[in-house]
Amino acid sequence: MPKGIYKVPVAVNEPIKNYASKSIERLELQAMLKELRSKEIDIPMYIGDKEVKSETKVRLSPPHDHKHTLGHFNKSDKIHVEQAIAAALAAKDKWASLSWEHRASIFLKAAELIAGPYRAKLNAATMLGQSKNAYQAEIDSSCEIIDFLRFNVQYMTEIYADQPVSGPGVWNRLEWRPLEGFIYALTPFNFTAIAGNLPTSCAMMGNVVVWKPSNTQVYSANVLMEIFKKAGVPDGVINLIYPSGPDAADVVFNHKDFAGIHFTGSTEVFQNIWQTIGNNIHKYKSYPRIVGETGGKDFIMAHKSADVKVLSTALSRGAFEYQGQKCSACSRAYVPSNIWGEVKELVLADLKSMKMGPTEDFTNFINAVIDEKSFDKLTKYIDAAKKDPNVGIIAGGNYDKSKGYFIEPTIIVAKDAKYVTMCEELFGPVLTLFVYDAEKFEETLALVDSTSIYALTGAIIAQDRYAIEVATKALSNSAGNFYINDKCTGAVVGQQPFGGARGSGTNDKAGAKINLLRWVSPRTIKEVFTPPTDYKYPFLQAD
Repeated sequence: MPKGIYKVPVAVNEPIKNYASKSIERLELQAMLKELRSKEIDIPMYIGDKEVKSETKVRLSPPHDHKHTLGHFNKSDKIHVEQAIAAALAAKDKWASLSWEHRASIFLKAAELIAGPYRAKLNAATMLGQSKNAYQAEIDSSCEIIDFLRFNVQYMTEIYADQPVSGPGVWNRLEWRPLEGFIYALTPFNFTAIAGNLPTSCAMMGNVVVWKPSNTQVYSANVLMEIFKKAGVPDGVINLIYPSGPDAADVVFNHKDFAGIHFTGSTEVFQNIWQTIGNNIHKYKSYPRIVGETGGKDFIMAHKSADVKVLSTALSRGAFEYQGQKCSACSRAYVPSNIWGEVKELVLADLKSMKMGPTEDFTNFINAVIDEKSFDKLTKYIDAAKKDPNVGIIAGGNYDKSKGYFIEPTIIVAKDAKYVTMCEELFGPVLTLFVYDAEKFEETLALVDSTSIYALTGAIIAQDRYAIEVATKALSNSAGNFYINDKCTGAVVGQQPFGGARGSGTNDKAGAKINLLRWVSPRTIKEVFTPPTDYKYPFLQAD
């Protein structure tokens, strides 16, 4: 039991290293990239205290160099899912009863390991496995996951400190219990930080976790697991497996001890999961917590007063950093007619200067999309746009998958504001623009709000403060993260809690105390020091 009311180190955001030429961090990262590329690894499942292998191996390769083999992971089947659940439940009682400060210490240590000795390795794994350039890897697989771990520890202590008032002769307490059962963490390819945060935020609050990463993120997930084990996460608390989605779902969502899911992925998958949980609700010991961040059709809306340089930079960065594969990436934009000519010139100049190629060459701003399935989906939209007389491709439009899954940053200008690529999530380096009559600002705001099922991120670019206020109010339900005079990407843990509503998820805000509250079940304890000994109340006395 605790012998004090402990204060954890104050969380501060991890400084971003710049990887300038000849810098120490650049040399370390380049050496690590060379080392990781030089060997093929066999990635096991981590179930309880065992590293488990199977007969089915799945090859891993860099998206920008798909002929190179990084290694293989051991494919899981339903038996492995059952084993992972059993291992989690076996570890539960001991983990849940561990004093909170020891759980805090484990995850603070994980943050320090990433900030120091594992920084280059985790960044390099992300660069190779997910085709992120050095800067995109740094802000993700170093800074953001470090921030998640440190700030979540701080939020955990704030939750535990949140206690009710007590009346005379009474002591009221809130006990913040972990959920009864296990949590299923289903994580995406595009952010190593999200892949690390979804299982650890649950585990930090005393829960046990079965973690299934995206197949295209297993390479860096394996490094995360190495870090967690080195930090002291006990066996069975986080179990890492690689089943197919249907195999995992068939076991997890039929288990009586399923207590919740922490999810980031597609809207379609999340809705199917929700439906399955609903159909199976009678099987569970408790009502499961369903937390998910899903798709986005994120926008930048410009006013006629917008600074053209601010707008063009927001478009170039917001749409094309990490090949547009961020949940928050700008994939539709509304530009007023009065500044379109200038904005077009600036954006086209930006795109012309962007180099595309492998992540190992630090001069490349654009790298590959994640896999062939994504490549094929995106190029179909591009090819359709080339043939459509109602749209024009003013930049990019070329692609090549002979060596890697490369697609040029592509800008489509649509005459119809409801053209398919203005509405559907593409998840790639394709930006669709609609040039609107500069005098129809409020009409266009209504269009922005009604075009998409999603409501994740969005931005208003304007100098006119009245216009900013009008847009902020008109678009109040259009984005869970709204930006004024900035791109619609780049949420920072502890500063801009991230998440959206409508078709974009449950808006439980990763990187905020709100999220951690979803992984606890409070118990109210009332203790009376001088309890009554007679049932009679004074009002019963005769006059």
